[in-house]
Amino acid sequence: MKDTIIFSLSSSQELTEEICAHLQIERSPVSIIQFSDGEIMVEPEVSVRGKNVFIIQSTSRPVSENYMEVLIALDAMKRASAGEVTVVMPYYGYAR
Repeated sequence: MKDTIIFSLSSSQELTEEICAHLQIERSPVSIIQFSDGEIMVEPEVSVRGKNVFIIQSTSRPVSENYMEVLIALDAMKRASAGEVTVVMPYYGYAR
């Protein structure tokens, strides 16, 4: 699993810790910066080039903000040349 990276976004910190403990790997750091106009920027703090990346984020309340965080994180991983990106979304808002 040395080519596996796990990121936790804002809404799934506790779940991510449990998953990482079960898999015996460390959670990788990610910066989530909110600007004064409400926009956010997500940047991995480690290289994801060619790695298998897992992003863990529930889309519970606030649903729209959590979705945007996931979408911006996906874009950041693509721009950083991640090999494969998987989103783990324990609650999938807007699924109706």
